Amino acid sequence: MPSPFSTSRRESRRTRIFRLGMNLYPMFFGTGGKVTFIAADWQEVHVRLGLSLWTRNYVKTIFGGSLFAASDPFYMLMLLHVLGKSFVVWDKSAVIRFRRPGTQTLYARFVLDENLVADIRRRVAEGGETDQTFVIQWVDREGHVYAEIERNCYVAGKAFYQEKRALRKSGKRAAGA
Repeated sequence: MPSPFSTSRRESRRTRIFRLGMNLYPMFFGTGGKVTFIAADWQEVHVRLGLSLWTRNYVKTIFGGSLFAASDPFYMLMLLHVLGKSFVVWDKSAVIRFRRPGTQTLYARFVLDENLVADIRRRVAEGGETDQTFVIQWVDREGHVYAEIERNCYVAGKAFYQEKRALRKSGKRAAGA
């Protein structure tokens, strides 16, 4: 079943292969989620999560852990690819809010727009590191929201991050830390 989200972006051969590999990766496969689209520029990803034997909980709705886990790696992966090798990106925290029981296939769309990416780059250039919070919504085909996840990512310049780690290992604290 295709994603209900429309996009003008296209997949590349590289992102298509990554998508197929992600869907076979045991840690993601076990969530019950399926990646249905990764844009060639890594600025958009679509994920589908159906109600099945793998994802059904005791009361026959989609298990909250599946909703949470199937959203896990995407903003971190997207930022790593979009920002490039001179940045470090980590998932830092997440919170889920359930809005209604998931009794049908749900969809999540992850998007990084150019303005946000430029803002993240600017904040890292000014302070060496920053946090960015994203809101992910699990929706049905009609757009009704079933769950919202706030996911916080840590982003730093690689040189800043390496210096901060070295100081931490030596027992000293970085200026402003």
